[in-house]
Amino acid sequence: MGVFTRATASRSRTRTATLSGLAFLGASALVLTGCSAPGGGDGGGNEPPAGDLTLKIGTQLPQTGNLAFLGPPEEAGVGLAAKEINDADLGIEIDVEYGDSGDTDNKAYATEVPRLLQAGVSAIIGAASSGVTKLFIDEVTGAGVINFSPANTSADFTTWDDNGLFWRTAPSDVLQGEVLGNLIAEDGKETLGILYLNDSYGTGLAQFTTEAFEAAGGEVVEEQSYNTGDTSFDAQISALTAANPDAIALIAFEETKTIVPALSGYPAENLYFVDGNLADYSADFPAGTLTGAKGTLPGLDTASLGDFTDRLQEFWQGEGNDELKDFSYAAESYDAVVLIALAAMVAGSTEGADIAEKLQEVSGGAGEGEKCGTFTECAELINEGTTVDYDGNSGPITFDENGDPTEATIGIFQYLEDNTYERIAN
Repeated sequence: MGVFTRATASRSRTRTATLSGLAFLGASALVLTGCSAPGGGDGGGNEPPAGDLTLKIGTQLPQTGNLAFLGPPEEAGVGLAAKEINDADLGIEIDVEYGDSGDTDNKAYATEVPRLLQAGVSAIIGAASSGVTKLFIDEVTGAGVINFSPANTSADFTTWDDNGLFWRTAPSDVLQGEVLGNLIAEDGKETLGILYLNDSYGTGLAQFTTEAFEAAGGEVVEEQSYNTGDTSFDAQISALTAANPDAIALIAFEETKTIVPALSGYPAENLYFVDGNLADYSADFPAGTLTGAKGTLPGLDTASLGDFTDRLQEFWQGEGNDELKDFSYAAESYDAVVLIALAAMVAGSTEGADIAEKLQEVSGGAGEGEKCGTFTECAELINEGTTVDYDGNSGPITFDENGDPTEATIGIFQYLEDNTYERIAN
C-alpha cells in the first residue's frame, strides 16, 4: 500500500509530501495524518441550514481538443448530479452553465472562463487536463471561485497557492505512477522506454513511473517527449525503438491515435497506457492492434457501479446524446457537484470561500461525521443538523487540507482483440 504523510500547515503555504512503501497493483490508499478541520468543525453537529439556496456552477471540461473523449462522461456526471440534487428538493438547486476547456493548443478556456465568471458561478468544474487548469486556476481562485477538478492529477496542485479554493476528486500522479511502474516491473519487464506529453501531467507521471520502476529493479533506457499540437512522432519513436526496451509507456492524450500506428511492429502486449489515453479504440484501429496492451486509470470498478452507470446512460441519452462509451472520471465529476452542494448547505451560502471552508468537513476529512452515500441521504442529515461524511461513487474521497482525496483506487486494464479494454485488477 502506498502511504502519503503530509506535513500540515495552513492552506496555500508550502507543504511536503513523501511516499513510502510499495503500491499494490490495482489499488492504493492514501492515508492522512494530523489534519485539522477547516472552519473549526468539531464533529458535534451543525445548526440546520436556513432557507433555500440556488447555486450556479460552471464547467470547463473538454468538448474539443486532445482530451475530448473525456468530455461526455464528465459532463454526464455533472448533469446527472445536478438533476438528482434538484429532484431531491432538499434546500438547494443547482444551475449548470456548461463551457469548453479545449486544450493548451486551441485555448478554448481563454474565452470560456471569463464568460463563466461573468455569469456569476460559485464554482467551476474542470479542467480535465492539469496543464489546462494551470492556465486558468489563478484567474478562477483569484475571483473567489472554487476550481474543482474531477481529473487533475498533477502533484503540483497539492502545494498550489490557491486561497484554499482548488479541490479535486482524482488522486495525485504520485500514486498512479507508483502503480504503473510496479505493474510494468511485476510483468517481468527489465527495461522501459517512455514517450510523454511535455506538460505538467506528462512530465510528472513520467517521473513517478520512472522512480517506481527503477525502485523495483528496472531501468528506464530511453525517454522522449512531445508537445501539444505535434502531429509527427517519428523521431521520438525511432529513438525509443533503437533502445530496444522490454516495454514502452505511452503517457499521452488523443495523439495516441497517431503514435500507435507509427509503432507498428512493436508488440502490443509490451505497451502501457495511462488515464489520459486509456480509451475505446475500436473505431480507430484494425482488430488486434492493441491486444494485450495494459493501462492504469484512477477510479472504482464501473461494474460495481451498475446502478450509477445505468442512471448516467439514461440521463445522457435522454439529453439527446450518443451512448457513452467510456465512463472515465464520470463518478469523480458527479461527486464533485454533490460535495459542493453539501458544503453549500452546511455553510448556508453560495459564496465560493464559504463553500470551500466546508468541503473537507462534508467529505469526512475533519475526522467526524455520519456516513452517507447519496446526496439525498446526506442532505436530510444536514437538514437535521447532523455532520455528514459523504462516500460517493468515486470512493470515500476524504479530503485533506490541501484539497486532495486521501483514499483512491487505481484500476489496471487490458486491451481485447476489438481494441476495447476490460478491468483485470482492482
